[in-house]
Amino acid sequence: MNARVDISSEFVDPDDLDNNRSANPHFENVLAAGLQRRSVLRGGVGGAMAAMFAPLALTACGGDDDVVTANPVTPPVAAPVEILLGFTAVARTLADTSTVPGGYTATTIFATGDPLAAGVPAYKNDGTDTNYAQRSGDCHDGMEYFGLSATGTRNDTSNDRALLGINHEYITPVVLHVAGPTRADPALPLSLANGRPASQVDIEIDCHGVAIVEIAKTAGKFATVQASTFNRRITGDTPIEISGPARGNPLLVTKFSPDGTRTRGTINNCGTGKTPWGTLLTGEENWSGYYFRPAGDQALRPAKENTSFARYGRNVTATANANSRYGWETAGTDDRYAHWNIGVLGATAADDYRYEHNGQGYMTEIDPYSPTSTINKRTALGRFAHESAAFGKAVVGKPLAVYMGCDSQNEYIYKWVSAASWSAADGAAADRMAVGDKYLDNGKLYAAVFNDDGTGEWRELSIGNPVVASYANYAFADAGDVAINARLAADAVGATKMDRPEWCGVHPTTGEVYFALTNNSSRRVAPTGTQTRVNASNPRAYSDVRSGTVVQSGNVHGHILRMKDAGGEPGATTFTWDIYLFGAEAGSDPTLVNLSGLSNDNDFSSPDGLVFSQSTGICWVQTDDGAYTDVTNCMMVAAMPGTLGDGGVKTLNYGSVSVQTPVGKVPEGSKLKRFFVGPYDCEVTGMCETPDGKVMFINVQHPGDGTAAADLADASKYTSQWPSNVGYGAGKRPRSATVMITKNDNGRVGS
Repeated sequence: MNARVDISSEFVDPDDLDNNRSANPHFENVLAAGLQRRSVLRGGVGGAMAAMFAPLALTACGGDDDVVTANPVTPPVAAPVEILLGFTAVARTLADTSTVPGGYTATTIFATGDPLAAGVPAYKNDGTDTNYAQRSGDCHDGMEYFGLSATGTRNDTSNDRALLGINHEYITPVVLHVAGPTRADPALPLSLANGRPASQVDIEIDCHGVAIVEIAKTAGKFATVQASTFNRRITGDTPIEISGPARGNPLLVTKFSPDGTRTRGTINNCGTGKTPWGTLLTGEENWSGYYFRPAGDQALRPAKENTSFARYGRNVTATANANSRYGWETAGTDDRYAHWNIGVLGATAADDYRYEHNGQGYMTEIDPYSPTSTINKRTALGRFAHESAAFGKAVVGKPLAVYMGCDSQNEYIYKWVSAASWSAADGAAADRMAVGDKYLDNGKLYAAVFNDDGTGEWRELSIGNPVVASYANYAFADAGDVAINARLAADAVGATKMDRPEWCGVHPTTGEVYFALTNNSSRRVAPTGTQTRVNASNPRAYSDVRSGTVVQSGNVHGHILRMKDAGGEPGATTFTWDIYLFGAEAGSDPTLVNLSGLSNDNDFSSPDGLVFSQSTGICWVQTDDGAYTDVTNCMMVAAMPGTLGDGGVKTLNYGSVSVQTPVGKVPEGSKLKRFFVGPYDCEVTGMCETPDGKVMFINVQHPGDGTAAADLADASKYTSQWPSNVGYGAGKRPRSATVMITKNDNGRVGS
């Protein structure tokens, strides 16, 4: 997730901060000396905004001398059939367009505000549009493809008709309103007494969530079907069931749900997952900052609750509020707005929304084929800043494994293992949500510990684990408490702090799991205060200069880690790992930064989205970057990985101390190429494809998010005019959108 535009000038997104104060042990062979050096790093995306906005920047960091030796832990295994990337690499560019290789065509098909029901008027894109509960939401993100037969039934092999399940992560509020977002008195700070107009807040709440939209081919090209009965919007206000161990827990009791079994809305939906039974999993990522917590609320809570709030970034003091991102709680007394205020306001939890915050942060399951079906938050998979959910291969008679990351600085990698063993009949069951109950409500949740020798272990997060049950910093009451406070349970077992674990994907041939670790501005060689020491699985820390003046430090450009459970068993509690690829800029120091030898054709920064093609085996890596954006817009690169252990061990020397890390083989030019560069001020995210691999869909999020409200009257001042400048839609305000990419010779994309 990239920089947000936030309503309150006093708001700092808690998910951009390090909320992990655990004393989990570091590795012994880490660095004790500091380092000063020049590479290239850029600041956050998003330019100057109107006075009531506070642009935020996600920063990152990166690595010295290397010695390559044979990997003693994970010897090479037989490689899958090789496919060479059959396109000419796209050059880095700052052009405000969709750039694809020669021989390919990029076509915008579904953008913010597009209608999803019969009778909804076309989008005017001037800030006057309404009824977003029947339109596309904003900030398109993770996405999955669900095939449809000609008669409208599920067909996993269909290349001509399908449903897209699309996340709408957050909003670019400047362009959603006529003159940008407002408050009652612009001269005074935003507050409960000086609030937002309900009409604006309604738009913003409805622009969040998920869209299910039908697409079908006409004359060989996909287009959306506006009047499809499958089309559905799930918003920030949609009623959703709680399932799993936290259902009915006292920590989920609210005025809306006195029995703690339901909540409202799914927000900040980032990565996705597709279950073997044909449903969508949508991850609730940076949700914590959506809630307002009034000054003095700390004193009204038990110490245990305040420990939980601190771990999820919602601390307050006696005099300072925990302000919300968009100020939705200020729009009125109706519950639609009031439930964003999580202060202790009533006599009991059933009288207010003090626990509303606990209803977000899960993997939420949606059946795209049934537009009236119940939606479930799968609490057993833990509550944290969820990214994607990648399923290991479903094998009859064995449990299912689901891999997940928590996208905040120094957070953890998780795995879910179902109690039930996979049955092939469940893959085609008519009641798909019941199958979800079977595999996603009962099982074991684990957090990962990465040893510095390329091995690791999964440590169980359960009330039955004595380490969790006896944790000194937080007294877990029951299994629901562990699920709701999964971060604290992972602290208890000593999980390894990672560099913002984002999307993950499972290689379709080897079964190895790949994690994008986007960046970490708090990673240091010699940490002070709350900074985190480098270790083997997060080995780089350096200073970088952007545009000759802006210095950022830490793991600036991020890396991609891969791992494999012992014996390929989904329930294994040990694994091996290495670092497949280091993000870097071509020409930067090859001994500490550009450890993967990236060139002008494939260098990238801040990997975020990561999806494997099931038809070609290509690993598509997408960037959400603030470190290289003075040279190039965000992008997507295509990679053909080898196998874990195909490289060696690199030694990073930071002066008198060094760190060793297992790494992948340096990729050849034919195995790693830049395929797509998005328009200006965007993030490239989300990817799915037709089963034959001939049509790819990706999302372009928040183009032009540096546009200021004061400049809305002059389109020449917009930082982007995409996609109108490529011929899509009315008006010139920038819009997030889904892009269809095809090969002009009708071949498979990328091959």
